[in-house]
Amino acid sequence: MSALAVGVPVFNEAGGIRPTLEALAAQTDTDFDVYFVDNGSTDASAAVIEDFAREHGLARWHVLTEAVKGTGAAADTALRAAIADGATLLARTDADCLPRADWIAKVRAALTTDGLRLVGGELVPRLDEGLPWRTRALLRGAVYLAEAFGRIRPGNRADGYLGPYMMAAGCNMAITAELYEAAGGFPRTKIEDLHEDRALVNAVRRITGDYARRRDVVVYGSSRRVEAWGLRNTLLWYKDHAYRPEHVDIR
Repeated sequence: MSALAVGVPVFNEAGGIRPTLEALAAQTDTDFDVYFVDNGSTDASAAVIEDFAREHGLARWHVLTEAVKGTGAAADTALRAAIADGATLLARTDADCLPRADWIAKVRAALTTDGLRLVGGELVPRLDEGLPWRTRALLRGAVYLAEAFGRIRPGNRADGYLGPYMMAAGCNMAITAELYEAAGGFPRTKIEDLHEDRALVNAVRRITGDYARRRDVVVYGSSRRVEAWGLRNTLLWYKDHAYRPEHVDIR
């Protein structure tokens, strides 16, 4: 089987990361490594991960550090460490997200059996954060609307693209190692400066058309921003940071 690794940026998640750890430990396909990157946490995030890995005998879980602040920098550090260790398939999720039990299996199939080089998965709001079902439904609808808008957004329709725009949320995407390096990886920028997932997708679109959205690659994402900012402001944040609060790290 092709060597597969998952990168997970981490910042001050000691109090809430355990469900994510449990979701990764419960994957039906267990042949993968995980690279957690502590991005300047001031809590015990790293210790929580290390303790969990030790208790569950997860010798292929690694905890790294990255001083440059930003999910792009942390994710890039994780995936480049994985490549250096021999990974040929890469996936990313975030420390507040819950990959479905077949996530790794579906990622592997998409990047090998189905011949894709980049996959954008399905993002579903978590059910355990107290968000009303109507808001969850609106949020899912907004994701599809945002993807449709992305296809006509001028910045996503420049000359040189080899395929249509595709939304690939950073917390649920997968890519081959060779394409990740060819595209330059995630930009090592601050979260408030650039949506690093969109930048990577657009870099890929200049190299290949072998990418697709996969509804069977499922991650349950956190709705903490919606709870903190409201649905409208959250959508404006993802629309080129049209809403920009003083503090963007929601915990």
